[in-house]
Amino acid sequence: MPQTPTFWQIATDRSVTMRALRIALIVGTVIALINHGDRMMLGGMDAIAWLKCALTFLVPYSVSTYSSVMAVRDRLQSLEDA
Repeated sequence: MPQTPTFWQIATDRSVTMRALRIALIVGTVIALINHGDRMMLGGMDAIAWLKCALTFLVPYSVSTYSSVMAVRDRLQSLEDA
């Protein structure tokens, strides 16, 4: 019986990371514009605001990665049970 991949192995798989990056770019941009768009347009962004804006992209990346890992694990488990 093959060994089930670890969370980290699945999370760093190219298909998982590429999907998470695409989602993070789309959702992160929307969230960043909602939270910081007015300051961006007015030129009122300081270093802390830009850092917070950049960190905004980590939330959808993390959620997407976690969701993908759980889906892959569930799929592998159902294949093992069959």
